[in-house]
Amino acid sequence: MTRPAFPIHRARVRDSLELAYVREGVGGFPLLLVHGWPETMRIWWRNVAPLAAAGFEVIVPDLRGFGASDLAPDGFYDLAAHAHDLRALVHDVLGHPRCAAAGGDLGGGVIQDLGLRFPGFVVRQCLFNTILPLLADAFTAAGLPTKPQARVRMAADYYVRQGRDADALAAELDTSEKRRRYVAQFYGPRFWATPGAFAPDDVDFMTEPFADGAKLRAGFGNYESAVGRRPLSEPPRFFETNPVPTLLLYGPDDHVIWPDFPERTELVFTERVGPFVVPRAGHFLQWERADVLNQSLRYFLADLTSAAPTRGG
Repeated sequence: MTRPAFPIHRARVRDSLELAYVREGVGGFPLLLVHGWPETMRIWWRNVAPLAAAGFEVIVPDLRGFGASDLAPDGFYDLAAHAHDLRALVHDVLGHPRCAAAGGDLGGGVIQDLGLRFPGFVVRQCLFNTILPLLADAFTAAGLPTKPQARVRMAADYYVRQGRDADALAAELDTSEKRRRYVAQFYGPRFWATPGAFAPDDVDFMTEPFADGAKLRAGFGNYESAVGRRPLSEPPRFFETNPVPTLLLYGPDDHVIWPDFPERTELVFTERVGPFVVPRAGHFLQWERADVLNQSLRYFLADLTSAAPTRGG
């Protein structure tokens, strides 16, 4: 399959850290697209060109430790570290005082921290199938469980090992083939995605960056940070409601995000559009239903661009 060949740029964002990123549609309103795990910037390949054509300057980085970006020289892989990196890239390097942002999974958590940590920087955000703030009292008051449901518990073994047994897991995955097979599970038999959403060559494309043992091990650092097995660079902004205007989407074929994700978002985001359930989508909504996400962003952010939406496309 022929894929777009976007130029990959590199920029030093903080100290000795360099991030790799795609930047298309220069001159449009900046739109930051943030990947999660087990993803790299490649998960956005179906979104970059359509969104650039819609009037956005589309900025798609590999987070620290992922893909073509550097490993973290300070050893931090937490929400605050990623948020500081992305603000440095968009604000300091590319010169944008504000942006819109979209992401799921880890990327959605990073975007939430970014908007709270730097008020006014993220003017709007689109989030889907992502981690949410731990608002236990509010969830309990709304009758929502505070412990994962059975479906999520069954899918969470990877989280436990990557967070609490990362060195042993990395040692088991001691060849590039084993590492790629491990990551490939999340695009197929683990039922994160709608069945059939990723053809074999798509899986090859997504798993290729994880053949590097150092990069795969670095990705586990995000989970170690979340469970307290790795120091944090700063406390996360992850225990509060979020006032940033937010478009919320949910792919229901996802077996790792809590199925009551839509109900929880209603308690977290005080200025929201949605949540909207997107049929035939799971965890990787930006790939599985790129048509829906691209069109949703065009309209949600239309007044920020110089190119007003037109029908179709």
